[in-house]
Amino acid sequence: MASVLSPLVAAAADEKAVVNGRIKQSLVFWCFNAMGDKWDMETACKHAVALGMKSIELVGPEHWPTIKKHGLTCAIAPNGMPGMPFMKGFNNPHFHDEVITTTKKMIDTCADAGVPSVIAFTGYKFTDPANPKSPEISREDGVKNCVKGLKQIAGYAEQKKVTICVEHLNTRDSSHPMKGHPGYQGDDIDEMASILRAVGSPRVKLLFDIYHVQIMHGDIIRRLEQLKDLIGHIHTAGNPGRGELDDTQEIAYPPIMKKLLDIKYDGYVGQEFIPTRDALKGLREAVKLCDV
Repeated sequence: MASVLSPLVAAAADEKAVVNGRIKQSLVFWCFNAMGDKWDMETACKHAVALGMKSIELVGPEHWPTIKKHGLTCAIAPNGMPGMPFMKGFNNPHFHDEVITTTKKMIDTCADAGVPSVIAFTGYKFTDPANPKSPEISREDGVKNCVKGLKQIAGYAEQKKVTICVEHLNTRDSSHPMKGHPGYQGDDIDEMASILRAVGSPRVKLLFDIYHVQIMHGDIIRRLEQLKDLIGHIHTAGNPGRGELDDTQEIAYPPIMKKLLDIKYDGYVGQEFIPTRDALKGLREAVKLCDV
């Protein structure tokens, strides 16, 4: 009996979770590759297709042929900066040349491959991001520097028809380097909006991470309405802990997804939770929950 049931159980695990398909869902690869069950790219693509997802994201060009082979796309690309890319950003003029050059190179690659977006960051407030005791960049200067730096690259993004999505991150959770980012300067969603409005480009948008916004501000649905003209990409995760989108966390995802439809958001929603149990089961539950 066990030998008969095992294939059925395996098939059920991969059963398509997307029925409505009004939300374009994407698998954020690092969560399932570096964490949890540590899927390789072939495994991630197989599960994404079986569940009805459209994308594997935040992976470099070396993976795009595999993604394309499975009929998927890469919804948003990394910016190509080495190490922890959120530490060096547009708030620090010292890094402008490096960040702009690296991001332009990735924009070129995205344009050639039909990848719609590339991620960007404000960076950390410390002049030396690796040294929290180094002098700090003031909030006012950080905003000005971000506007100046992003304006230098906005026209290039417009020309190439690739959208730069600047991510808001939380600074409150210090339990894990990927659950929170103490020292990150782009932790105020209203300040982020002011930066993007000052840049004033249709190709420089906001990466609205629901998990991070919940920690710093809450009031998710109202903020989606207020920022609807700026949102270029969405990420999910459960809070607290950045785990699954289950009943152990506080964010109500179905009404949030309905709000995205209400504001006519037509971009991707990246599932970016860190698995704490069976990764495929948790992903299937999250995809089904967001398929409103």
